[in-house]
Amino acid sequence: MSLYPSLEDMKVDTMIRAQMAQHQAPPPYNSSYPSIAGPAATAPAATSAAAAARHMYPALGDYMGLELSQDVIALNMPEYQIQTVQPSGAVSMIAPISSQSPSLLKATVTNGIRQIILCKDRDGKCGLRLHSVNNGVFVCYVAAGSPAALAGLRFGDQILEINNVTMAGMTMDQCHAILKKAPTNGISMAVRDRPFERTVTLHKDSLGHVGFQFKDGNICGLVKDSSAARNGLLTDHQILEINTINVVGMKDKEISKVIDGSPSVVNITIIPQYIYKHMISKMSSSLFKELDRTPAV
Repeated sequence: MSLYPSLEDMKVDTMIRAQMAQHQAPPPYNSSYPSIAGPAATAPAATSAAAAARHMYPALGDYMGLELSQDVIALNMPEYQIQTVQPSGAVSMIAPISSQSPSLLKATVTNGIRQIILCKDRDGKCGLRLHSVNNGVFVCYVAAGSPAALAGLRFGDQILEINNVTMAGMTMDQCHAILKKAPTNGISMAVRDRPFERTVTLHKDSLGHVGFQFKDGNICGLVKDSSAARNGLLTDHQILEINTINVVGMKDKEISKVIDGSPSVVNITIIPQYIYKHMISKMSSSLFKELDRTPAV
């Protein structure tokens, strides 16, 4: 059983949620009609939902051609183990959680498929660039403050569909052409999250420090008893965002300025170095030299 859902799983999940909402909603009261709600009426829907639920969130095949099997995870990211997590009232999911540090449970771990709706700005642009890797389409740049940024797109996210058109196998130019031809409003995208990313909430101390060191954006040290140590920040992880601000490609001094300029609560999104290095190797290095000048569609 693997970690990532597929596009079909997202659609099945949407269907199941709709069925559950309809099942839980009280029927309109009308005393002149006999009630047909009962075990016989609900059994087929419940059975189909249960059958579909067994296939929910099954597999993390690969990411940009990188195999993320349990053996690869154990070899390259030993802090992650696969444990079954069952939220109250929810379908069982598989999530990577380290058994070595209970504080990691405080961090938000996302490995999912989501649907977003975005629009174009006054210049007719969404504010992102896409890149084709191993027959998949990935976000390689998101302009600050753009419709894409406001909709929640991030560097490294995989675009599965745009307006119900499957992106698999398409070139970068083909994807950009679809965006250019898309209407101004109501652009629908099915997006797969970056694997093993986590967002950790930290609190500055009286000196304005959160308690970690980094080099080239990679976390290399934690201060004992600091907010970073208490709340599950991990070394050998790359900083992707700080309070939703993309810092990929920034110099360390620039990242420090973002942290210094943040309020007392600092949300830091990180990803394992093993995966980050693979992401960068598959993306054009020129994209990270002058991000603000990168043309967007």
